[in-house]
Amino acid sequence: MSLHPKIEAITERIVKRSAPSRAAYLAGIEAAVRNGPNRKPLSCANLAHVFAACGDTDKARLRADVTPNLGIITAYNDMLSAHQPYEHYPERIRALARSLGATAQVAGGVPAMCDGVTQGRGGMELSLFSRDVIAQATAVGLSHDAFDAALFLGICDKIVPGLLIGALAFGHLPALFVPAGPMPAGIPNKKKAEVRERYAAGEATREELLEVEAQSYHAPGTCTFYGTANSNQVLLEAMGVQLPGSSFINPGTPLRAALDDEAVRRVLQMSALGDDYRPLGHLVDERAIINAVVALMATGGSTNHTIHWIAVARAAGVVLTWDDMDQISQVVPLLARVYPNGEADVNRFQASGGVPFVFRELLDAGLMHDLKTVVPDGMRAFTREPRLDNGTLSSAPAAAVSADESVVRTAAAPFEAQGGLRLLRGNIGRGLIKLSAVKPEHRYVEAQAVVVDAPQKLNKLHAAGVLPKDFVAVVTYQGPRANGMPELHSLAPLLGMLQNQGRKVALVTDGRLSGASGKIPAAIHVTPEAARGGAIGKVRDGDLVRLDSESGVLEVLVDAAEFAAREVAANTSPALHDLGRNLFANSRALVGPADQGALSISCGPPAHDGGAWDYDAEYELGCDADAALAPHEAKDA
Repeated sequence: MSLHPKIEAITERIVKRSAPSRAAYLAGIEAAVRNGPNRKPLSCANLAHVFAACGDTDKARLRADVTPNLGIITAYNDMLSAHQPYEHYPERIRALARSLGATAQVAGGVPAMCDGVTQGRGGMELSLFSRDVIAQATAVGLSHDAFDAALFLGICDKIVPGLLIGALAFGHLPALFVPAGPMPAGIPNKKKAEVRERYAAGEATREELLEVEAQSYHAPGTCTFYGTANSNQVLLEAMGVQLPGSSFINPGTPLRAALDDEAVRRVLQMSALGDDYRPLGHLVDERAIINAVVALMATGGSTNHTIHWIAVARAAGVVLTWDDMDQISQVVPLLARVYPNGEADVNRFQASGGVPFVFRELLDAGLMHDLKTVVPDGMRAFTREPRLDNGTLSSAPAAAVSADESVVRTAAAPFEAQGGLRLLRGNIGRGLIKLSAVKPEHRYVEAQAVVVDAPQKLNKLHAAGVLPKDFVAVVTYQGPRANGMPELHSLAPLLGMLQNQGRKVALVTDGRLSGASGKIPAAIHVTPEAARGGAIGKVRDGDLVRLDSESGVLEVLVDAAEFAAREVAANTSPALHDLGRNLFANSRALVGPADQGALSISCGPPAHDGGAWDYDAEYELGCDADAALAPHEAKDA
């Protein structure tokens, strides 16, 4: 089917906007490729260091320089349930590579912190910056010029974006991302949320709360809700850099092992010494980035990717904006409801049709680009389900109909005509809301502001019984420059409980929410942040705030002259105990705005100081004449 005209127009605009930076990126790849397979430039001393610790077979092959050497970047640690299965992957990969006449080495490890552990804790202030550390650590691992292709073992929140950014810095290398799969289903997410809210109301004991949490997070594998980790997997498949249908196959199963082995075989074929050279930097182009955003919107995925994928795009020389994401969301229907965007977990999503079903619907509707991917059949390969046929890996077409229409639907009969996210604009700034997770009756809130500069202060106001019946919690100084932009998921039980009582509540913040957050109308990532002098810092207790999710409006109803004359309130919260925070002072000082990827490292085209992209100039260049986008142009003009 031909591409949807609105997706085509948005793509053309991004291509035109990105032309200089994308050309520079591709030129860098071509310069690296001219050196040939990476070990050729190494001196004898360089090469001797590479194979010094190898066994005789691998040493002989690396000396001869005639077979591919596979680099492994791993995020293994055994505290994270999602990454614990990776413990024995390197030895399995080495053994299989050896049997195929190649070699494999662990090029390096990257940190992998767990936002589930650090929620509401001081360590959360390191979370967003860990993405950039992971990117740098990936680059360090690949810097030895000893590898002809790379496998990336990582799943969770900041880890996959960090690995992608680092991998794209070595875009001349073929690359494949290898998931380990979700843990089996535990307690229903809805029951867990109910107990959390009862605990916040003082109606459940700590022992009861711990028991439901333990029943939810109970085995090796990714957490089963559709948060940032599982959204990562869908976006990787949408870009064609992970094997088709591999995202949600459970750890320890024969099919998981077969897919892991196939990843090794395939990436070796893609190397410059194989027969199908496919460098990562050629695969991840403007169309691949569009596909990732389309998949995010169609599945109601994590809001964190409105930051991460802007950074990933920049690493490939592509300039993606929030306006692009918003316009894509208004074209793409919502095809999946997975917690917190529904009640099902990812195992049920997989059983209902999963990624192959959704991608088939999107491709047939002309909403995704067909791409060159890590497999020869392009994106159509991602509409097939992996199977084992007498121990041999095969695939079958996605189911013709959904196995559960409460979880997955067709493009002709979606849950909603528009996708998961919406861009908000107004005199407070620009922010985002996860519309798909909020029921229609809660999408408009107009109430007085309760302003705090730390989430803990809102909990104290509730404990003191002084919160108004209806209110908008405005939580400031939570942006990247202020404190590293921690997730504020710890507020969800309180605000969810108050909403259950029939009260009108909403959240407005320059911070982030967890990929697991939903239900409460929340304007997040508000830019410019308070620490940059943003207008969110001018909101005062008692101001009337309007959050209109459907119309994309975020404003304080205060006389314009009065509001302009106000000073940004100071941050009165004392600094947390360090927990390593002091080591990230440079990151806080250098980090860019959320709408430019919140990058604290140099990555792709230069950021613009504290402001959004110059949309007016872009439209004057004639980047988009499609009448369907005219309403957005009028808003920006």
